[in-house]
Amino acid sequence: MILINPKKLTRTYPEARSGEIMRKTVEFFERKGLTKVKEDDQARVWYQDFIDFLREEKVFGTLLAPPEYGGEAARWDTWRNCEFNEILGFYGLCYWYTWQVTILGLGPIWMSRNEALKKKAGLMLQEGGIFAFGLSEKEHGADIYSTDMMLKPQPDGTFLADGDKYYIGNGNEAAMVSTFGKMADTGDYVFFAVSPKHPQFELVKNVTPSQSYVAEYVLHDYPITEADILSRGQQAWDTSLNTVNVGKYNLGWASIGISTHALYEAIRHAANRHLYHMTVTDFPHVKQLFTDAYARLCAMKLFALRASDYQRSASLEDRRYLLYNPMVKMKVTTQAEEVVNLMWDVIAAKGFEKDMYFEMAARDIRALPKLEGTVHVNIALIVKFLANYFFNPQEYPPVPERREALHDAFLFAQGPARGLGKIRFHDYKLAYGLYDTPNLALFKEQVSTFKGMLAKASPTPEQAKDTDFQLAVGELFALVVYGQLILEMAKLHDVGADLMDQIFDFMVRDFSKFALQITFKPSATPAQVEFCQKMIRRPAHDEARFQRVWAEVYALKDAYEMNP
Repeated sequence: MILINPKKLTRTYPEARSGEIMRKTVEFFERKGLTKVKEDDQARVWYQDFIDFLREEKVFGTLLAPPEYGGEAARWDTWRNCEFNEILGFYGLCYWYTWQVTILGLGPIWMSRNEALKKKAGLMLQEGGIFAFGLSEKEHGADIYSTDMMLKPQPDGTFLADGDKYYIGNGNEAAMVSTFGKMADTGDYVFFAVSPKHPQFELVKNVTPSQSYVAEYVLHDYPITEADILSRGQQAWDTSLNTVNVGKYNLGWASIGISTHALYEAIRHAANRHLYHMTVTDFPHVKQLFTDAYARLCAMKLFALRASDYQRSASLEDRRYLLYNPMVKMKVTTQAEEVVNLMWDVIAAKGFEKDMYFEMAARDIRALPKLEGTVHVNIALIVKFLANYFFNPQEYPPVPERREALHDAFLFAQGPARGLGKIRFHDYKLAYGLYDTPNLALFKEQVSTFKGMLAKASPTPEQAKDTDFQLAVGELFALVVYGQLILEMAKLHDVGADLMDQIFDFMVRDFSKFALQITFKPSATPAQVEFCQKMIRRPAHDEARFQRVWAEVYALKDAYEMNP
């Protein structure tokens, strides 16, 4: 089974400690129960009980520390962290959020050359500390070029930090806040560490109406010494971008967890509700909505799992992960919105009820596409890879599924955050030869037509500057990359042809939708419109295949229910 069931965890690990963390985390939430989770959510209660659990079990000291700074089985193991991401999202976005912003806060520390601060962070993790990432600002958002946080040199060789940061998760209780700014005298970028407990650290407010504490904070002549500085100049700049490269990947996994829990709840409700002398799940449109949601959710997880393999295999010579990571951030999170919307159309008013997990899911699933760079920002990023992806492939050794218990050290030694247009990819057509189904065949024809448009009716210089047009092209490109990694992981997991054809049923429809959008763009040329019209295809319907996949979905009706 592709989807996680927390009460029947199936993932195996090389050592007992990893499995113990996953099991105990599930036990914490199931013991707490859905009623208490919802009460805390509605009352916006700071989740100190969860923070206490993390401290008692030394979870972050195991999952988020390099071996030399952590406890038993400590390593930054992306494959292992995927499941923890998924479990936290499954039970509530606020719990995942404290993990996510701790990951971001640790990035500048583990990428630093400041050994003393690394050892200090390791001890803080073992003691249950959480961390924060002081990058964005109220006036500038994540426009780090324009940061107003200044580090002012003093005659005695120390510094005073002045400025504010905004939208900083964990800013109320972080053991250490990695803060980005500029040197007041030279304008060089700098990362330094501060503590929310210091008297010169003003915690202004929680800027969101939620359980999570998303802080606005101000530093007022906060004293900084060389011992507090993590990085300077180009290294600080690269650290900011490379940290986001690591952190944005996790948002897709939170979406997968949320969507999976919502699916279990929605199918259970629909299968036990009767309208007009019929069970709700007997209506043809309900079967279609649930089957579409299930296929999209399985595709999300297959893609994100495969992206993990490339992230773990990355090196200075192989940076393909820099395409796949923003894809997890952008594509998986937007697909999750679609999945929840499809199910919400079935359960309707039930999705608003205060006792349902779904009510939280419907609200929180909207947040993830909008964090760590909007969908538009990430599409603009992936378009940089388009030319080499389609027209300049390179041979690489095959990347296996990466489950081994290794510390992913390269994530903290990624090198300069530039040169994206020079990154090469293996031939995507290899993946598209792994299966042979009717809808995959249609999708391959659409991709071939799209590639033809890029070669024979490529964007004009004016269109290259037109963000609206480039975003539409980026959506089509993203679907090609999405399909590639789905196919690769499906073959590794021996996923059957029925589910794969159902996945490419929606892929054909989505490709047609985005091609149609380009035909409506005022700047589209007649040649481009002609190519796009050829991309609009009707998926191949096979009723027997559809019913077999629907049977997989319907079988989930009694698979999981959270303890009350």
